[in-house]
Amino acid sequence: MINKELLRTQSAEFAVELNDEAAERFDIYAKLLVEWNEKMNLTGITHPDEIVTKHFVDSLVVSRYCDLQAGTRLVDVGTGAGFPSIPLLIANPHIDAVLIDALAKRLTFLQAVLDECGLSARLIHGRAEELGRDPRLRETFDIATARAVAPMNVLAEYCLPFVKIGGSLIALKGSDDDVTPAADAITALGGEITLTQAYNLPNGDGRSMAVVSKISQTPTKYPRKNKKITTQPL
Repeated sequence: MINKELLRTQSAEFAVELNDEAAERFDIYAKLLVEWNEKMNLTGITHPDEIVTKHFVDSLVVSRYCDLQAGTRLVDVGTGAGFPSIPLLIANPHIDAVLIDALAKRLTFLQAVLDECGLSARLIHGRAEELGRDPRLRETFDIATARAVAPMNVLAEYCLPFVKIGGSLIALKGSDDDVTPAADAITALGGEITLTQAYNLPNGDGRSMAVVSKISQTPTKYPRKNKKITTQPL
């Protein structure tokens, strides 16, 4: 379905080299995404070349800003159709990935993707603000990722409770305009903005990424309940 050479070429622009097995898994993923999208709302992007650029390559950019060694624990908060975690897992099948989403049917789709691609990850159905208080998950991850989920101050409250000290939150965003104003909120949650990076996808679309390092424990009062997070953001 997808142009594998386009995938490889565009991925290489962000220093990600894909072998034949990975390229085949991306092809399977794209086919399932389009098939399942006909019966449930997963994405508005269905053209094969746009899937490659706007979903797969945009997700793989994360690899430039973190070291995904064997056993790295990564949690994708509000994973949706699996971005960026599934592309990262395809390119780095040795990582320990956990995908969280509040909609069970999305996780059913993601399980189908994992099964068809021969990959393993843990899928958890639940809300981030509740799971972030679970001692089995709280401050246990090396990396938390999120893609266009919420404004940065809100996103940080959802994600930083999962990250252990020394780990990072990597947020993929359309714009970095809301990152610097969120600095006080991030500090209150035990984090520190260490990088904001604007870049263009190979098709010219503008994107940005924020990297937040976890430097101290998140106070136990966070995350708050969802209504308070959204109506009274830090």
